[in-house]
Amino acid sequence: MKANNHNIFIKSIIAIGLASAVSGAWAANVPAGTELAAKQELVRNNGSEPASLDPHKVESDVEFNIISDFFDGLVSVRNDGSIEPRLAERWEEKDNTIWTFHLRPGLKWSNGEPITAEDVVWSWQRLVDPKTASPYASYPGGMHIANAADIALGKQSPDTLGVKALDATTIQVTLTQPTAAFLAMLAHPSMVPVDKAVVEKIGDKWTQPGNFVSSGAYTLAQWVVNEKVIGERNKQYWDDSHTVINKVTYLPIASETADINRYKAGEIDIVYTLSQTQFGSLKKSIPDQVHVTPKLATYYYEFNTTKAPFNDPRVRRALNMALDKDIIAEKVLGQGQTPAWVVSQKNIGGVEIKSPEYASWSHEKRVAEAKKLLEEAGFNASHPLSFNLLYNTSENHKRIAIAVSSMWSKNLGVEAKLQNQEWKTMLDTMHNGTFDVVRYAWVADYDDASTFLNTFRTGNSENNSKYSNAQYDEALLNAAKASTVEERGKFYQQAEDKLAEDVPAIPVYHYVLAQLVKPFVGGYAPNNRGVYYTKDMYIKKH
Repeated sequence: MKANNHNIFIKSIIAIGLASAVSGAWAANVPAGTELAAKQELVRNNGSEPASLDPHKVESDVEFNIISDFFDGLVSVRNDGSIEPRLAERWEEKDNTIWTFHLRPGLKWSNGEPITAEDVVWSWQRLVDPKTASPYASYPGGMHIANAADIALGKQSPDTLGVKALDATTIQVTLTQPTAAFLAMLAHPSMVPVDKAVVEKIGDKWTQPGNFVSSGAYTLAQWVVNEKVIGERNKQYWDDSHTVINKVTYLPIASETADINRYKAGEIDIVYTLSQTQFGSLKKSIPDQVHVTPKLATYYYEFNTTKAPFNDPRVRRALNMALDKDIIAEKVLGQGQTPAWVVSQKNIGGVEIKSPEYASWSHEKRVAEAKKLLEEAGFNASHPLSFNLLYNTSENHKRIAIAVSSMWSKNLGVEAKLQNQEWKTMLDTMHNGTFDVVRYAWVADYDDASTFLNTFRTGNSENNSKYSNAQYDEALLNAAKASTVEERGKFYQQAEDKLAEDVPAIPVYHYVLAQLVKPFVGGYAPNNRGVYYTKDMYIKKH
């Protein structure tokens, strides 16, 4: 493991003065006069063991939290929504369909080799290539990069993707139509380049310590499966002089109780998520360490619509209507979450999405309608509906599943048998289609309703429900072509109305990010997607 030379700084340092001595400004934005700890190390619980550290093989915040620290994309999105240059220092566009990006001069991978435009082109081709089997293979198609959708479906070869290297530092991207959220979508972790030479030489083993090559503020120093992932400062990083924290450790603790206990013992600086059972007492005992921020994310139960009886929308709609989501949000959770009747968000990207009419009904009226729908579908007291409800191992998910199954049993006489699997196993089960109903959630990849809605498009690589509706697909296509926010919102509403009718997934609640953060951690500022970066943080003397 590479020696960490940054701890040779004097035992405690005053940010004022040192900032200019290092390079003129802190990316971590350390306030003048802040006394920093000599040991700049951070420990974050990350909730689960990552399925992979290959940006093209993963799909959740468990992996993207780490990948966002280890890799830079062409651009990033600041907390105020503006676009920040990262690997690309500038760009220009023509008719909003031809975009040209210019890489910063002298960019290097963590192994010292140059980062080139060809790396970017090859990486995006790899992402959409069906051979890669990326969960995000459909993502560039959603950006309307030329030929991306057809390549992901195996209809064209990856080398036809509408992106090319004009020279070693210039990338040109061709879109089939203007895409309002293009730059914001470009900031997603699946779009970061990977080192072509290393991946082609080593294959899947490139993500192991000793082989790993990164482009971001940190690189992989150690990975002990089911114990920890350690990142150390990447000295080749183009903006390394603005990094403060030298070492970051990610822990895969799924138990919220164990997470909080280790936090109290001083072993963790930021917990992954707060247990509902301890939230109230923690708010009273250490209120300054409890952080709750809004998050563009929706918790839902996804149906396998290819499998009877869930190929019948009446059954799916009945199960949706029979849930008392107010009780789940306010009593089972109670941290500020709100009941969800739409898959995306009530307010997102300047658009307001209205809930279906039945969301305004009384709970009793919805249950009565649900009973009718189930009866029509052939289920009643003498022939009750029974199925498996799968969730990934977590105290919170278990508590919600127990509440949901109890509501279904009480209101409809339905039996939902609870099953739990570890995160990676559950993902495999989902993608293999060997489930009845599965707990899932979607965190916005960017601030626009399409980030949620695209996952239910016909053929989308994240469409685990296998839902397909031509009118729905057309609404999303029209939304992408819309020239105004108002027009786009009209088509998003059409899409949500279709989801409310067909219910390929039951939206349960909209998230908040609830975490414990040590008082000495500076620069903690999650964006509206719940994302924060280690490179923006620092440890105060304590």
